Amino acid sequence: MAKIQETKRDKFVRLAEARTNKIIDMIQLLGNCSNSGVYDYTQQDVDKIFTAIENELREAKKKFSKVDSKKGTRFSLD
Repeated sequence: MAKIQETKRDKFVRLAEARTNKIIDMIQLLGNCSNSGVYDYTQQDVDKIFTAIENELREAKKKFSKVDSKKGTRFSLD
């Protein structure tokens, strides 16, 4: 029985969709923690959570950039 070879694109689509949907589900679950009738939290707690998430999102986005994010950019006033 011959297996159909998955292309790089097909693999990317399959994994990216599954992982993105998993992240969305987890964010929605995190939102459930906002119910102050059930949970006790401070604004500082909320800020720490979303700072950590935003930092990781920014780092993941850099990995998709065609520009190397490790190198400094040249300053210009123009």
